[in-house]
Amino acid sequence: MTPVHGGPDAHGVPAHDLSTNANACGPCPAALRALRAADARHYPDPACTRLVDRLAAWHGVAPQRIVVAASASEFIQRASVAVALQAGAAGRGAAFWQPPHAYGDYARAARAAGLAAVRDPAQADLLWACDPSSPLGQPDAGLAARVAALRPHQALVLDQAYEPFRLAGTLALDGAALDRAWRLLTPNKALGLTGVRAAYAIAPRAADAALLARLRALAPSWPLGAHGVALLDAWAGAEAQDWLADCRATLRGWKARQAALLAGAGWRIEPSVANFFVADGAIPMRTNDQSDMKSWLAALRRRGVKLRDCASFGLPGRVRMAVVAPEVQDALMASLKASA
Repeated sequence: MTPVHGGPDAHGVPAHDLSTNANACGPCPAALRALRAADARHYPDPACTRLVDRLAAWHGVAPQRIVVAASASEFIQRASVAVALQAGAAGRGAAFWQPPHAYGDYARAARAAGLAAVRDPAQADLLWACDPSSPLGQPDAGLAARVAALRPHQALVLDQAYEPFRLAGTLALDGAALDRAWRLLTPNKALGLTGVRAAYAIAPRAADAALLARLRALAPSWPLGAHGVALLDAWAGAEAQDWLADCRATLRGWKARQAALLAGAGWRIEPSVANFFVADGAIPMRTNDQSDMKSWLAALRRRGVKLRDCASFGLPGRVRMAVVAPEVQDALMASLKASA
């Protein structure tokens, strides 16, 4: 499976990029200062001892529960392999489950690791969740029930890449439920610095010791470089979190303006609690052939505007748009009018 992502492509960085969900208010000043001060002359501590202690204290968990990762995608790959090996050691095959519309790397990693896809979460060894979800930016209505139904051999990974962008409501899991899931955190989007690859996971309170050991054993010797360490260190600080709170207030206003502009031009906006949404209704599709969509998106790209095709999410004929600043919204609307 060829991975499909937004962002820069063979034509470089788009002038107006709505195809990724990076924080349009960014970059975070505290994180930028940390990156500039990072010492790239030396290897970082391979165990990330000080960083792990800082993240654990910030989350109020034992340091042994923190698993650093080169990126969310790297952890997704590693978790899939670890679960497959775990099942193989028990003399059986492994299966995975994901929501109907989900980040493509979940299935891509699972299939590469030999996990079979199942429709019933009860039959899966590895379950994926994302709340707010991608691409729809909606709460996962069945998440609490799936967490409550977990059996000892099952691992549910909650991808919280968009938790910092929750602009309405709260996660429908209490502390006890969160302690039963693997939590995957990827701060680079929230900090507006997606070019720095760094992430970490929080293991369940009663994590399977063998699975946790496999995840650690499968990690590269240095999962983070100096800049990844600096990014995560800044993320766990009050300055970055206060900045993010201000960003959420700004993004709410920008989102309302952007949705109103699109609705006025005949677009239908799907409900979303995040800093992005799926939209359709005004895309000039002459037929149901996906080539029409690709041609239309390519024409927009030539005008400097990039949107995310949702076909790879199982939503053909629709696009995902990040919430962007008003001047970028105006450029978007001008390009949409020119392409109509």
